[in-house]
Amino acid sequence: MSQSDTVNRRVVLAARPQGLPTPQNFRIEQGEVPTPGEGQVLLRTLYLSLDPYMRQLMNEIGPTYAPAVALGQPMAGGTVSRVVESRHPQFRAGEVVLSGAGWQDYALSDGEGLAPLGDMAQPSLALGGLGMPAFTAYVGLLDIGRPQSGETVVVAAATGAVGSMVGQIAKLRGARVVGIVGGADKVRYAREELGFDDCLDRHDPPFAQRLAAACPDGIDVYFENVGGEVFDAVLPRLNIGARVPVCGVIAHYNDQDVPAGPNRLPLLTTAMVQKRILMQGFVILDHYGTRYEEFQRDMQAWVAQGKIKLREDRVEGLERAPEAFIGLLQGRNFGKVVVRVGEE
Repeated sequence: MSQSDTVNRRVVLAARPQGLPTPQNFRIEQGEVPTPGEGQVLLRTLYLSLDPYMRQLMNEIGPTYAPAVALGQPMAGGTVSRVVESRHPQFRAGEVVLSGAGWQDYALSDGEGLAPLGDMAQPSLALGGLGMPAFTAYVGLLDIGRPQSGETVVVAAATGAVGSMVGQIAKLRGARVVGIVGGADKVRYAREELGFDDCLDRHDPPFAQRLAAACPDGIDVYFENVGGEVFDAVLPRLNIGARVPVCGVIAHYNDQDVPAGPNRLPLLTTAMVQKRILMQGFVILDHYGTRYEEFQRDMQAWVAQGKIKLREDRVEGLERAPEAFIGLLQGRNFGKVVVRVGEE
């Protein structure tokens, strides 16, 4: 179903998921297009970003950096939107902006957080390769990982929105890069298109032994965005002084209880002490005020020079957002997942 000038479709949270979300956790509602008041703008969504962190917002208590989505309210999310009507002095009708309108066709904004995109040739890139996921990779890798020329950098979900940027930036810093993915097609893409030195399919047994063979000199930087069995295989290979930026653990977002199996905390803490490992979590929202301009300058130059390749996994239609999001959590995406909600 395409966008309407008079109807506002909203994908709302119908029920809180128990484990992996299902289609029943979402509901599509229709209502009137809102009217902007004084100091407001009416936004029409062109593109919607789907990201793993959204799964945590579906819980009754959200993470510390963002509130939980209330039942019956639209799912939260970053968008590229067009200003349809403006009663705000800083914005005019027709402008395309980066916003947080969420999973709906139309939204009102008081202007806070809106960023004009100007005449960007492909505005959806503001949600991926020129936006938050790439910024996450940039800050986490360069500020915490600090890769040096000749060191070995390992990144999981290596063809995803964040992981693909981590690996390519690490290569620009002269590091040796090993990716971890799920699927032979992603292995080929990481090696042949992204230029990784090696890439492994985490489904191929024996994975731990194959990782050891791919990293004969150990691992100096591991960019953590997955967790689970991947981290179990990485931990013994970390070198003395290794750095581990942690931006997420998607393997555990659907956990309802403490994962089954042995208590891994003693093994982790012992390794951190003996090998002097730096393991630091970060939230990218904390860094926009200090690092975003530099990121934009560097990333735009790298893309223009062909040093960074970007790939979108584009989904057509707002109504397909729930199934695409569920697929993202299962690793079925290939690149940055963007929903095209409306015509540019």
